[in-house]
Amino acid sequence: MGSAPIHTDAPQQKSILDFVSPTEFVELPSRGLAYSEDHPLYGQDVIEIRYMTAKDEDILTSETLLKKGIALERLLENIIVDKTIDPKTMLVGDRNAVIIAARASGYGEAYETQVTCPNCGTGAQMTFDLSEPKLQELDYENLEFITKNETGNFLIKLPQTDFSVEVRLLTGKDEQYLTQLAQNKKKNKLNDSAMTDQYKMMIVSVEGVTDKATLGKFIEVMPAADSRFLRKAYKAIIPNVRITEDFSCTSCGHEQELEVSFGADFFWPDS
Repeated sequence: MGSAPIHTDAPQQKSILDFVSPTEFVELPSRGLAYSEDHPLYGQDVIEIRYMTAKDEDILTSETLLKKGIALERLLENIIVDKTIDPKTMLVGDRNAVIIAARASGYGEAYETQVTCPNCGTGAQMTFDLSEPKLQELDYENLEFITKNETGNFLIKLPQTDFSVEVRLLTGKDEQYLTQLAQNKKKNKLNDSAMTDQYKMMIVSVEGVTDKATLGKFIEVMPAADSRFLRKAYKAIIPNVRITEDFSCTSCGHEQELEVSFGADFFWPDS
């Protein structure tokens, strides 16, 4: 008897069009130190993202997603490799770091955009370098008026009222809410209250009081000196990343450092 024939699977041929999108690791301004222990980014220095694709560009140019204000959110969900990370729960500064890296790998490190002179309103073309973002890491230990509590929030001692105010760092979800709130107020011709709206999002307690209505009343009557101090203190502790260039107006000679804002239109190529 002859032996049974042995069947082997034919080797799979690899198409020349097979392509795996490369990834990169983005440095997080927070170093993972401002997240709760149950967050995927807790204690993480970096986050892995993949390079943008043509499909991602569809997201950024989708009128439906742009109108709903979720185009940027969908993009971040797509390019972040670890799917246990919800971009809405990331700190604003960490999100900005990802946005800058994605824009640089997708369209190059030179970001050309139209700017307006803050002094005379003259328009000008300006190029920002995305290759060297300015990282501001979480830094509060040298500030005697700021302490970090066991929940990961920060206690700031106000100079005039002498109240201890507990604040939390804002996330992408908070930023999206505040943007939508401002747009709704503008649409309905209501008074702009961006500053107090932000305070209502970031202030967790005042002298241990957590009742939202009571906190809202305090925010409305907070002395201007304390308000200014609170803004500066929050800016000092929040981990962030900035892209800036020195601007000089050819019309009026005004000179000022200008900073890039990071919305969905930040990604649109110039061509």
